[in-house]
Amino acid sequence: MDQNSDEGDEEGRTTPWYIEIPVVILMTLGLIFLMQTFIGRVYLIPSASMEPTLHGCEGCTGDRIFVEKISYGLGEPKAGDVVVFEGTDSWNQGFVSQRSQNTFVRGVQELGSYVGLVAPDENNLVKRIVATGGQTVSCQEGDPAIMVDDKPIDQSYILNPPTYPVNSATGSDACGGEFFGPITVPENHYFMMGDNRTNSLDSRYHLGDPHQGTIPEENLRGKVQAVILPVSRIGGVDDPAIQE
Repeated sequence: MDQNSDEGDEEGRTTPWYIEIPVVILMTLGLIFLMQTFIGRVYLIPSASMEPTLHGCEGCTGDRIFVEKISYGLGEPKAGDVVVFEGTDSWNQGFVSQRSQNTFVRGVQELGSYVGLVAPDENNLVKRIVATGGQTVSCQEGDPAIMVDDKPIDQSYILNPPTYPVNSATGSDACGGEFFGPITVPENHYFMMGDNRTNSLDSRYHLGDPHQGTIPEENLRGKVQAVILPVSRIGGVDDPAIQE
């Protein structure tokens, strides 16, 4: 038999489809896993607590946001960043796991969460960092805004007018609700607030917990960079230097 003919036959052979397709699927899922682990992932906004920056409400089409992890691998979170984080115990009251009680199905769901097909089984929330470790945050009668280290922060991004009226005897529009503080943020923790101040159950509502309502750094899941859906709302998410 002619040697050149044998070589031509070998070159013309292809990998069978029943091997090629599973390999392509596994490689794709592996790539998604690496992206979600080291680069970022997509989350859905379920509530109105971050209006007008992020849109969400029960029964409506909420924003889908891209949350990246690279920034906090290279630098520190800062005041003004909009972040996704896992709630601590006091934030998780009322959280109900969406995982099946069936061991096999639950295992499939967990596997799906690693490749972005199923949401993580944790209480992921989105708020804006207002103060960082070592800073003192408060808002008292007569203050022009939330005060961090006795200086007012920029509040140009919050929802105005507020969703709900504020009782002037116990709070103010400048505070976005009830007076609170002063609270000194523990090191490597962050004081979180929603941009929809009168409609946000944020750090102010958990001041009695072991973290004084703050979120530890290890609970941060990433920085919100952009709204990617719906198409009408595609755009970046601002992170103003609110303490300057």
